[in-house]
Order: sequence, then C-alpha cells, then structure tokens
Amino acid sequence: MLRKLHSISGLMATLLVVMLGITGATLAVKPILERAQSVVVGTSAMSVAELAGNISARYPGVEQIQRKPSGNIIVYYSFSKNEGEAGGQIIDTGAVLVNPISGETLGDYSTSPFMGWVKNLHRSYLLGTPGRLAAGFGAFLMLLLTVSGCLMLVKRLGGWGHLLRPIQGSFKTELKTELKTELNQRLHSELGRIAILAMILSASTGFYMSAITFELLPEAATNEPAFPDQVAGGKPMSVNQLKALENIPVAELRELVYPYPGDINDVYSIKTNQGSGFIDQVSGELLNYQAYSFQQNFNELMYTLHTGEGLWWLALLLGLAALTVPFMAVTGVFIWWRRTRSAITLANNAKPQLAEAIILVGSESNSTWGFAKALHDALFTKGILVHTAPMSRFKNIFSDNKNCRNTTQMFILTATYGDGAAPASADQFLAQLENLATVPNIPVAVLGFGDRQFPQFCHFAKQVETLLIAKSWPQLLPLDTINRQSAQEFHRWGEAVSGALDKDLALSYLPELHGAGLNRLKTVSLELINRDNYGEAVQAPTAILRFNAKNKSLPKFEAGDLVGILPPGDSVPRFYSLASSSADGALEICVRQQPNGLCSNYLHALAIGGTIDAFIQPNPTFRPLLGNSPIILVAAGTGIAPLVGFIRHNIKHRPMYLYWGGRNPHSDFLYEPELNQYLSDERLTELNTIFSRTDKHQSDHGYVQDKLMADSDKIRHLISAGAQVLVCGGRSMSKSVAEELDNIIAPLELDVAKLKAQGLYREDVY
Repeated sequence: MLRKLHSISGLMATLLVVMLGITGATLAVKPILERAQSVVVGTSAMSVAELAGNISARYPGVEQIQRKPSGNIIVYYSFSKNEGEAGGQIIDTGAVLVNPISGETLGDYSTSPFMGWVKNLHRSYLLGTPGRLAAGFGAFLMLLLTVSGCLMLVKRLGGWGHLLRPIQGSFKTELKTELKTELNQRLHSELGRIAILAMILSASTGFYMSAITFELLPEAATNEPAFPDQVAGGKPMSVNQLKALENIPVAELRELVYPYPGDINDVYSIKTNQGSGFIDQVSGELLNYQAYSFQQNFNELMYTLHTGEGLWWLALLLGLAALTVPFMAVTGVFIWWRRTRSAITLANNAKPQLAEAIILVGSESNSTWGFAKALHDALFTKGILVHTAPMSRFKNIFSDNKNCRNTTQMFILTATYGDGAAPASADQFLAQLENLATVPNIPVAVLGFGDRQFPQFCHFAKQVETLLIAKSWPQLLPLDTINRQSAQEFHRWGEAVSGALDKDLALSYLPELHGAGLNRLKTVSLELINRDNYGEAVQAPTAILRFNAKNKSLPKFEAGDLVGILPPGDSVPRFYSLASSSADGALEICVRQQPNGLCSNYLHALAIGGTIDAFIQPNPTFRPLLGNSPIILVAAGTGIAPLVGFIRHNIKHRPMYLYWGGRNPHSDFLYEPELNQYLSDERLTELNTIFSRTDKHQSDHGYVQDKLMADSDKIRHLISAGAQVLVCGGRSMSKSVAEELDNIIAPLELDVAKLKAQGLYREDVY
C-alpha cells in the first residue's frame, strides 16, 4: 500500500514538485544574501528613537524606515530635484540600504525583477489563481511523498532507531559499475534521508499557506488598530525624542511610517514583532496599540519556516533540501520505470478451486515474480494446473473451503526487504498464517531471495519457514535460499523440486534477460590462450583457464566480478568468479570438473584456441575495502581464484592473510608458484594452507575452518584492529567458516552478523 501511494503521488507530482524545488532553492538564496550584507553588530542596545534620529539627520525627506527579518534597514525617502531651464523642482523618491549605527548609506535598494519572477513562478507557475491552486496541490503531494517515503525507508532499515545508520553497500562501487537500479535506489534513499526533515517542513508549511489562501482554513483576524480620533496638537517633537520609540529596541522594529510633512494631525505608524499602533508626533505617546492575535503570530511563523526569512541557516537547509527534489524525481521515475518494466504477466493462471499447485510470491520490486513465473510455466508444461498469487492473498485463498481441494503442493517464493522485513506483497502474511485455524495437508517448499552481504540474509523467508513448522505444515522441501538472484542456484533448486515431484522441470530464469535479449548482456567471444591443470591424482580435475578477447578488446571487469558462460545446448548461464581484472590483459577463471557438470565438462574439454561466448556480471559487494587495514582471505578449492586476484593487485603491500583449504598439496595446490612469488614480493603477508586428503596425523590435515581455529588469537587480534574478512567457496564451507569465526570473535563481543553490518565480512558463495 505504501509503495503504491508513494509511486502514484510521485508520478502525479513530478513536474509540479520539480518546479517547486528548483524555484524554492533559488528563493532560498535571498535570505542568505540579505543576512550577509546586513549590519547587526552593536544594534542590540539601540532604540528605534536613536535609529530614526540617525537616519533623519542624513535623509531629511525620510518617509518610512523598514527593518527586514535579516536585520537590513531600508529607508524610503523623497527629495527634490531641478528640472527645466527655469529651475523648477519636482519631488522624486528613493530607497537605500543604511547602516543602523551611523545612518550612512550602504547602497541603493531595489527589489530584483528576477527574484520577483521566480517568486511568482514558485507561488502560481505564472498562471494566476489556477496556478496557485496547482502549487498548493503540489505542496500536498510533496508532503505525501515525503511522509510515505520516510515510512518506507524506516521499514527498509528495520525501524526508526536505524534511520541514521549507514545503508548496506558501497555507493562508490555502485557508481563504478553498471548496477543502475541499485545506484538509483541508493541515491534516492540517501538523498531522501538527508532532506527528509527539511522537506516535511517545507511541504507542510507550503500546504498550510495554500489552505489559508483558498479558505480551506480560517484566515486570521487582522487585529489592525483604529486610527486615533484625537491627537495632542502643537509643535512636533524631534523623532529621536519620542518616548514611545525610546522604549522599542531596533530588533523589535518592522516598520516605522512618518507623518505627512506639515500635517500636525497626522501620526507615526509603527509595526513591531509584537503588534502595531500609532505614535503622537507631539506628545510621543503610543496610541491605539494592538497586539497580534495567536493566529497572526502562527501564520507568520509558518511563513518564516517556509521561506527562512530572518533565519539564514534555515534558508540554507531548505535550499539544499529543495535541490534534492529534481534528483529525487529523476531517480524515483527511473526506479518506477524499471519496476514496471520488470513486471511479469502470467498466462494459464488457474483458479484456486482447480489448482493442483499453489505458488505464493513475496516481492518488493517485482524481481521475485520472474522466478515464480519460471516455476509456474515449468509446472504447467508438465500438465499441472497452477495458481500463482501474492502472499498477501493467502487468507483469501485458504479461507474458502472450495479452494485448494485439488492442490497437492505449494511453493512460497519470497524476498526479504531491507533489514529483515517482509516485502510489499507479503506484508500481512505472517499474521494471516498465524490466525489460520486448520492447516491443510499440502506439502510446502519455501525459497528465499536475498543478498548474503546483509546480516539478515533471507530473514523473512526463515520466519515463514519457522512459523510453517510451528503450525505443523507438511514440508515438500526444507528452506532453500538464492543469493543475488543467481540463475545457477535457482536451477539447482529446480533439480531438488524435480526430485520431490518426480518430474523433470528444468527451471531456468535469468533476470538480466527478462524483457531483452542476450545481446543486452554485451557478450564477447573469448579465446582460450593458456591453462594450468591440477587435481588429477585426487579425482578432482581442476583447471586455471585464461582467455583473451577474440578480434576485440576485453570488456571492463575487476577481480571478484563474475563471468557468465552459456554452455552449448543450455539456456542457463554458469557463473565463475574472476581471478583477474581487465588490466591484466586476460580473463582468468578456475574451474573444477564436475562428474555431470555440463559447463565444467565443456570448459575442461576446450582446447587452446577454442572459443566461448561470455558476459560480465559486476559483483561490487565482493571487494577489499579502501584503506590500509588488514584483509583476511578465506577460501576452499576453486574459491581461491578471486582472492588471488586481490593479492595480485596488492601493489601497496597492504597486510593480507590467506587461509585456503585443498585436497592434497602435491596434486591440487592451486596457484602454488604464484602465491610463493607474492610472499617473496610482500603482496601476500602470510599463506596458511590445509588439506583434507593428507594423513590425519599430519599438522596440515583438516579443513580451512580448522586452520582458522588454530590461529584464533591472531584472527581475533586482526579483527580487533579493523580487519576485513572475505570468504569465497561452497555453501557448507561458508557456513562452517562463519560458525567458527563466531566462536573466535565472541570474546570481542562481536559476531559475523555485526561484521556484515559494518561491511567487514563479505561472502561470494556458490
């Protein structure tokens, strides 16, 4: 609901609020400039009488003294000037900015035609009354956008207490990659978080003033004082001798209007911050003074808070916030367009009464729906009637006894939003499930989507699984997870589903290809130029393969990025971590041959000079952080490849400690010569290896997590010094490493989840 409200109001308001933002930022410059040129030092003890005396001495024809909220003193006066040959005179007027202490002229004063035009554009879009109505509506939409955006951001970050904490991910790395969706989402969130308070203030005060203008709210009573019926009469006193003016400090003055010259029945008119009245020019007494009403004061406060007049620092904040509006609009429209473009249309969606399979989808930005559609279509091709719906429809589906009579399996595919929250299409699912009275006998499989770099990886999916088990719901498969929308991991899960249903589903979905073609991925033809073979003796053939671009230059990539390879006869790309960057002049991967691995067998059979088609998928979250803090590199098997790339480019000799587990040091010690060279030239600080196929009594026997435990004191010391941990390898290895590291750093009152939240623990898991 919040997302729809935010999106609809945003699309409606784009042009209106962009114009309000640009003009508002322009107008905010005025209070800042006025404050910069004002003279306020030394005026605190000065009375209006003294000020008026100083000015009258220099400007005999003074008609009005005005004090701006900035502290600027403006004097309006008349003067005579000669005209014609006969020496006749006419009266002319002028306005100057003066020093309140001395009364000397600081310069001529005039209003800026440009600023007047901008103010009109801001208030009415230059369209008069209809434009003022549109501006008021724009302010309302901006307020709606800001509040709904704030609530969405709070939900994403995991509560109000987390509103100021850093957002996961690196803006710098996103900026350098082609992850345009992530970058725009990041910009939108960061700008919104910076400007949120100022935007709420600006939008709410603007809408309030529009509501007053169009009488949606009652207008304040003016409380204007009545002109005096009687004055003292006689010889006027000098303005600096008027008792009433002696009691008013300059800081309280708004306006002093002089009586008409020679008219003894006229009076001074004065307006202060507290009220207005008249002053007898003969007696100096204050006449018919009227204090401002509460509503008048409140309306003036709203105006001040909206414009920043008299509060230059507020004007600066409002102006900077207003500058974010165009960027927020552009990024917001882009996010909406990408989300709309990624929307999935389901064909052959059976009614719940007929469905043999139910698929429930939890998604924040439509990305999970693509995977759900792939499952939906695969089941349908096997003759299974499928009903696919958002998780929010759970209650509707299972509350009707006529539904799900024929259903024999259910699948729940859900992402996790922000810091462990439910996505938009599953907001009420847990409550609906909790309140379900009778659990149907329909086996269920839960598949979670997320990013392992977040501490709460697939947290919502885990909550769903936990509650299903607590409700004694039968399981088709245990919970499984997909990292960063991996097509490979989804294909592997499909194999598990195929086994559970005894049907070959062959699940295939690649988000990058949705709505486009393979050409969008910028495939390049790569030629194999070199290979190093390992592992034959331990029945684990592994090859380090190096490619060059055929007939063109290599695309841009960094060590730790992924290369996608489509094996012949298959539509599912296989991804391999890159051990090199494009600056190395070759694309390098490390591939272990799997017994039934279509792509690994294809690559191992590739001869020198053979070619493949591939594309680069950036992986910016798996990088060493900038700086000089130590790096702990942990891997097993072919997971060493990107870590070698990090070491290879460590030309500044940053402390790097490598922990790696293999099978046998004589057969599959991957990169052994190169790693020894890096030890010699100090790109690698320390190499720690361990092997699972050596004699149990040897010191180097075991797994990589055992090596970490043996060095627990050193690991603790490094992490306490701010070390970053980078882990690459299989799921089981990654899980074991995380568990062991939790034990190691427990005395530091730390765990892996906290390190992830700080960006100090990153995984590349396959």
